Amino acid sequence: MLMNRCFLFLTATGLIAAASAQTSPPSGANPFTQHVAPMLTKRCSGCHNGQLASGGLNILPFRDPKSIREEREAWEKIVRQVRGGEMPPNGAPRPAQTERETFLKQVEEAFERDDRSRKADPGRVTARRLNRSEYSNTIRDLLGVEFRADRTFPTDDSGEGFDNIADVLTISPLLMEKYLTAAERIATRAMGLEKLPKPMESSYSIRSLLSGSPQGGGRGTIRRINVGTIEVTHRFEFDGEYQFRIGLPGERGAQAKPVKMNIWLDGQLVESRMVETKPSGLVYFDPFSEEQVKLTVGEGDRVLRIAFVEDEFLTALPEKDYFNRRKNKFPDTVMVVGPFAGTGERASRKSILRCDPKTGPACVEKIVSTLARRAYRRPVTAAETASLVRFVNEARRKGHSAEYGIRTALVAMLVSPHFLFRIERDDPRDPTKVHRISDIELASRLSYFLWRSMPDEELLGLAEAGKLRDKTVLRAQVKRLIDDPRSSALADDFAGQWLELRNLDTVKPDPDRFLYWGPDLRAAMKTETQLFFDHILRNNRTLAEFLDARYTFLNEKLAWFYGIDGVKGPEFRKVDLATDQRGGLLGQASILTISSYPSRTSVVIRGKYILQNILGTPPAPPPPDVPSLEEEAVGTSASLRQQMEKHRANPVCASCHAKMDALGFGLENYDAIGKWRSKDGKFPVDASGTLPDGRNFTGPSQLKSALLAELPDFAQNMVEKMMIYALGRGLGGYDRIVVKDITRRLATSNYPFQSIIYEVVESLPFQSRRGELLSKQDKPVETAQR
Repeated sequence: MLMNRCFLFLTATGLIAAASAQTSPPSGANPFTQHVAPMLTKRCSGCHNGQLASGGLNILPFRDPKSIREEREAWEKIVRQVRGGEMPPNGAPRPAQTERETFLKQVEEAFERDDRSRKADPGRVTARRLNRSEYSNTIRDLLGVEFRADRTFPTDDSGEGFDNIADVLTISPLLMEKYLTAAERIATRAMGLEKLPKPMESSYSIRSLLSGSPQGGGRGTIRRINVGTIEVTHRFEFDGEYQFRIGLPGERGAQAKPVKMNIWLDGQLVESRMVETKPSGLVYFDPFSEEQVKLTVGEGDRVLRIAFVEDEFLTALPEKDYFNRRKNKFPDTVMVVGPFAGTGERASRKSILRCDPKTGPACVEKIVSTLARRAYRRPVTAAETASLVRFVNEARRKGHSAEYGIRTALVAMLVSPHFLFRIERDDPRDPTKVHRISDIELASRLSYFLWRSMPDEELLGLAEAGKLRDKTVLRAQVKRLIDDPRSSALADDFAGQWLELRNLDTVKPDPDRFLYWGPDLRAAMKTETQLFFDHILRNNRTLAEFLDARYTFLNEKLAWFYGIDGVKGPEFRKVDLATDQRGGLLGQASILTISSYPSRTSVVIRGKYILQNILGTPPAPPPPDVPSLEEEAVGTSASLRQQMEKHRANPVCASCHAKMDALGFGLENYDAIGKWRSKDGKFPVDASGTLPDGRNFTGPSQLKSALLAELPDFAQNMVEKMMIYALGRGLGGYDRIVVKDITRRLATSNYPFQSIIYEVVESLPFQSRRGELLSKQDKPVETAQR
């Protein structure tokens, strides 16, 4: 930590008195000399001086106003600890409230004076490679082809908490090879030129699943959602037509009525039919019938759901009789057969072949130039078009069709730097100056920010016409992009990384301790948080609801886990909360699970999570000699709180854990997978905490209230995270004033979430860029995280 708790030295050497005598402020001194320097001398120099530089900090040079610029990173930490009540430490004489507030006010004003005295600088972003998510989405919107880059390309490196940071998105020989392979396959599929293999069969069965038999030949999974509903997730290797054979074993008796069976593919209802449930009338008992459906399916993981709906029989049937084929008829097996060649033309092929290439060179040039404009996300030159048309001519010279040549030209586009990278150019007249980016570049910044994909025709057309410079037009486009379903990428990519939600896919809670854990619960947890984020985004709700909303999104599985009645079925819906046990991100099982150990909760991880992800004030890394917790004692011979108090008795640990542990204890009513509890093993849960500034709270509800009091810090953290994500770079010292101004404007309107997006889009860093610097002396000062 920056400042160790060493208050025992405050009166030991007389350093305070001596330093005070040396630095009495002269009459007429400026505010910094009058209010800031004396407090540093009186309250801090006893521990942080030239002889006793606790925590490696000598505070005496900070009494000079010039230190605001020269030691800004250290000053930011000082302010943070004084504001949070961590300094001076407990047991040391504390400044009066007015003295403390005056100190903070004068330092903040000194910060602002320094920031505004600097030349405006929008920063600089290097050429950005499309990451895996952006690549997949761009292929989807360019060609209408589904391609899972996350299963084909190496994992993207991350920086500043996100995987779209330009400086870390390198390109290796292996990745380039995979780009070429992917381009050939994608282009072939888009043109409808792929040869389908012999149809294959993949079989799934609920009853076989219960006996442990493998399902689908390794291509997917089956699960029972609830009574009368099963779901198959199958990986389709080729676009084409597939046959689905749905096995319905059993009967319900001679008086049984037919039942309605619905079939959904990827959430869309594709078939609805009535199914007979009474005996067939045959002499021999035939417990099995089959329904067949043919569907055209694109490559990728697809979800088929089959359900008996409006089924009163199942509502009254005891669970023990569900699989009894003489008492019930139910969906059990699904066989997927295919692919078969479809009768219709691929939509992607239609969109590419805007005319018949057999009619001559003019049509070929039109097809190639139109496709290149969209692939490169900008107008293309005649020379670029000619170089691509040569691929078509060369293919025809070798005896191939014009369509095959267009496919080859498309491959060339997909491995071009103009497709794989987002390239922004400096002003050719002066490559060192700050300049506004072009409307074409702004269109790509906007679409990749909100959609993680290429600009659509409307956005690109406005950019080509130079209309995005108009603020009214730009705001209208931002609203349109937010309202579009593709903005769900913010929930998947931004929230998935800001909240570390992606970690939920890899956590492995101890199955012996947490019997409720399973794939369905994991998926439900993740969906709840994604829908919650998406709701706040699309409805422009206040940031405060991230901390303490009185609603969430549940299906029957998750509602049962939370102990909430009245939610039936696998579909998620918005549910108003009747108690304060849930609500906000910190009451959601996804967040609570990823901030725990596999076998128990962790007040340290949860406290650090709040400091880092919510308040934007991550603690310092632990020293290498920190003793470990006695794991076996937790919940048996001692509660977790007792163990942590013993842990914090070590002075090496105490300084960092005061605030972190207090926040983590506020969530102790949730176990390691987020289920509410009143006991930790055999000990009652004590979810109380005291923050360094003296505020007390007990339980999640009061913890949320304490965090709401720090809403400005949460808002500033959100602005910083959103700017990093939008710009594809870390923030520098030159970005401080932009962040502060946005945060202030948010406060005047009660922190609406969409306002952050509008403010970021309209900011200098988003709309401009700095040219290449000529010398080290020109380099702007970088800043560490707050």
